[in-house]
Amino acid sequence: MTFLRPADRLLARASRRGLLKGAAAGLVVGFVWQGKTPRAQAAVPGTLAPNAFIRVAPDNTVTVLIKHLEMGQGVYTGLSTIVAEELDADWAQMRAAHAPADVTQYANSLTGLQMTGGSTTIANSFEQLRKAGATARAMLVNAASKAWGAPASEIKIENGVVSYKAKRATFGEMAARAANLPVPADAPLKDPAAYKYIGKMSPTRLDTPPKVDGSATYALDVMLPGQLTAVVMRPPRFGAGVKSVAAERALALPGVKHVFAVPSGVAVVADTFWHAQRGRSALNVEWDDAGTEHRGSTQLMADYKKLAATPGLSARKEGDAADALGKAARTVSAEFEFPYLAHAPMEPLDCVIHTNAVGCEVWTGCQFHTVDQGNIAKVLGLKPQQVKINTLFAGGSFGRRANPISDFLTEAAHIAKSLPAGTPVKVIWTREDDIRGGMYRPMYYHTLKAGLDASGNVTAWAHTIVGQSLLKGTPFEAAVKNGIDNSSVEGAANLPYAIPNLAIDLHTTDVKVPVLWWRSVGSTHNTYATEAFADLVAKAANQDPLTFRQNLLAKHPRHLGVLNLAAEKAGWGQALGPNRARGLAVAEAFNTYVAQVVEISRDAGGRIKVDRVVCAVDCGIAVNPDVIRSQMEGGIAFGLGTILRSAITMTDGKVDQANFDTYGVTHMTDMPVIEVHIVPSQEAPTGVGEPGVPPLGPALANAILALTGQAVTKLPMTSSVAV
Repeated sequence: MTFLRPADRLLARASRRGLLKGAAAGLVVGFVWQGKTPRAQAAVPGTLAPNAFIRVAPDNTVTVLIKHLEMGQGVYTGLSTIVAEELDADWAQMRAAHAPADVTQYANSLTGLQMTGGSTTIANSFEQLRKAGATARAMLVNAASKAWGAPASEIKIENGVVSYKAKRATFGEMAARAANLPVPADAPLKDPAAYKYIGKMSPTRLDTPPKVDGSATYALDVMLPGQLTAVVMRPPRFGAGVKSVAAERALALPGVKHVFAVPSGVAVVADTFWHAQRGRSALNVEWDDAGTEHRGSTQLMADYKKLAATPGLSARKEGDAADALGKAARTVSAEFEFPYLAHAPMEPLDCVIHTNAVGCEVWTGCQFHTVDQGNIAKVLGLKPQQVKINTLFAGGSFGRRANPISDFLTEAAHIAKSLPAGTPVKVIWTREDDIRGGMYRPMYYHTLKAGLDASGNVTAWAHTIVGQSLLKGTPFEAAVKNGIDNSSVEGAANLPYAIPNLAIDLHTTDVKVPVLWWRSVGSTHNTYATEAFADLVAKAANQDPLTFRQNLLAKHPRHLGVLNLAAEKAGWGQALGPNRARGLAVAEAFNTYVAQVVEISRDAGGRIKVDRVVCAVDCGIAVNPDVIRSQMEGGIAFGLGTILRSAITMTDGKVDQANFDTYGVTHMTDMPVIEVHIVPSQEAPTGVGEPGVPPLGPALANAILALTGQAVTKLPMTSSVAV
């Protein structure tokens, strides 16, 4: 059975139901050799191109076409590792490049769309790329067999060299011969026992050299002949419209070419970014605020708290939690507050768009290819296949570049549509635009209550969640079932603990702040609430937090496996000395299991420092151990800054933060020593881009609880803890 996170399930459903307005019409998932057995079609003369994913060139390079976005998470290397394994290639000959935006060849098999997200890259590509690599290998073997008059069974391939007795040839020398052979329908896959790369080696990342030498191309690097640059003045309140624009001062400035309204605000188009920026500063715009959100964060949270006191919709119900709580020998309760969060990737949103006689061409770090093609096409009156997307590297995203309305790309399409025909334009969001631009992780409020019997056993658990839906009002709203958006409750509704009476309720709020999935989606706040609360319950039951969890996880061996491994490697139970403590947490996200132990200290001034994080991860077959470790480390670093410092707040509906001076992120001085331990597994591989984030916050909160007795129930921690 294939398990998808809610965001992926909703995309698949939306595709099947035609909710993408034709963007995914005619979807064909799989290889070019499905159905009939075609002859291999070379990309250029002498190149072996047996399928949509592999190009073996005469110069002996093997290029893997990557259907996902490389945004720093390592997909170039991880996916190429799979191909290199089945090809028996030498890593030095491996290359990677972004594939075209073409859902007929490059759909994510778990969603039906070409997209990157939900930590699905390895999960959906593993078998696909194994078959692609095995097919290319078989063709090289068959080519050598025919060239040398040798039995195919006696041809060997090792480190990119084809051999038979004393005869030897490189892949490049055999590529042209192989390209003229039929593509085998079912090439045999390598026995995992013979793996050389997968789980065994961590070759050099393929995206490192171009990023070090400066040859890597981002949207900001693209410069076309006659290209202009645009910035947009957006309203201070979300959803406001343009009432009037005084553009005379802006148009009088050097370099400013055009000023006009677009749906998102007022665009200023100039010959350079700095001219456009100066022009924007000179605008005088009057906004129509009718129907916008005027509540601030304080009022919103007060409204959420009132909702939490009323009955919600049931997301999960087992037994009778209310009755069991009434009969409990002791009850424990807590409330948790979580702010809006920006994605704040290193590279703010940007793209280049060029309309022409046959359609349009876009250059950007594209995460949502199929959806973006459909949305751009709708603005320009084109068919999705008329929108050519050149996928470039992205300097992070954390979900921001994958949104149902393709906001920054449709904005660019509107600008291009308003310019003289054929004018290429680069649209740039500044850091301030990014921080104030919405599409946040929603603000949430949680209440939890647990009941214990006289022996300290948990008999009841009631959890109420209040916050915005990610899907409501989007093309994917059909995936909301019985009023429940699963992305609001993931990490809570799938609570693994064996509790006989369990109730998870949800209130979905109506707030005019645009929200979006954010690295680990619902598990970011739900895991914090459930795992921090678990320690409060364990404390009330007078149980060690590790023992408490072990007793409740007997039916969840993979949770238990990472929990025990992290605890063992961290030295759980061993004395740390004065002003030091440990906390732990365990979670499953996107079918990957992660446990973390956080070790902290307190200085003479009472300030808390995270000294060490020990992480255990079970992601099935470990394709590339170094990438896995890097993603766990990155998730911990990302999560730490978020837990300690990050918050988007509003006053009278206007965002208070603007840049990193007011929106806190991880500081270099925050960083602890991190140890990552990978559980050996033969389960199907799953993703690691997101699951390292959820356990970090509650593990830190639990360490603070152990050290100080203080439960940290409001984020960011700097609002109540000295760090």
